[in-house]
Amino acid sequence: MDQQLELLLLWSGLGLYALAGSWGLAVLLLFRRISALLFPTMIAGFLFHTAAITVRWVEFGYGPFVTIFEILSSNIWSFVLIWLLCFYRFTRVRQALLMACPVFFMMMGWLLLTNPGKTFFPSTYYTVWLYIHVGFGKVFLGAVLMAVSLSLTVLLRLLARGRWAFQALPADEALSELAFRFLAVGLVFDTLMLISGAIWAQDAWGRYWSWDSLEVWALISWICMALTLHARFALELTPRKSALLVIAVFSVAFLTFFGIPFISQSAHKGII
Repeated sequence: MDQQLELLLLWSGLGLYALAGSWGLAVLLLFRRISALLFPTMIAGFLFHTAAITVRWVEFGYGPFVTIFEILSSNIWSFVLIWLLCFYRFTRVRQALLMACPVFFMMMGWLLLTNPGKTFFPSTYYTVWLYIHVGFGKVFLGAVLMAVSLSLTVLLRLLARGRWAFQALPADEALSELAFRFLAVGLVFDTLMLISGAIWAQDAWGRYWSWDSLEVWALISWICMALTLHARFALELTPRKSALLVIAVFSVAFLTFFGIPFISQSAHKGII
């Protein structure tokens, strides 16, 4: 019964996300403005989603970060939370932040195809460092997603409809600068994620680093982000070239944290 309630709350939240995002994009592209219903509908969806995660956590006794279903759900939740905070804070670029919605839609579609059942919770996960490690990782990915939203806006302005829809936004240079600020925040939290992950690994497996697939790709993601930030200033890249680099960094990070753990046979392998 508790899982039925969880799924009802979850589907209600995801439905509200889909409604708010699709309506918000439609209003933006047709009328060049932000729908007044967008923000409250996203908040309502977030509250339903929070309730779903809470019910699951209480029922199963562990956090939502073991199966691909749980990881997708909890990351959609953290992405939406960061999106809501940025949407509230950065009022001048709200139209650009709507470009995160396609990522939400993709992850929600993937979530619908996964198994919501309970699984084994490894004993190595019973440590506060896991929660710290996961928390830093969610902030890192959320910050980079906000950078991607701004970067996509810069690229969409190459199209006539994009120039029209985003006419009221700041210039490409300003959007690119803000995108790289988000990327810098992401680098900080990615660094903290790697450090806390090493501490967790020492507690769980008796070593700080073992070069398993996820660790290697997480390091590659960190290097790509650091090189992108360096290139921004050292090579004086144009906003469009910078936007492409930001999107490439997010793609590497996304594949690292939503792909590698579920195909690798290492200790980091997800449990489906």
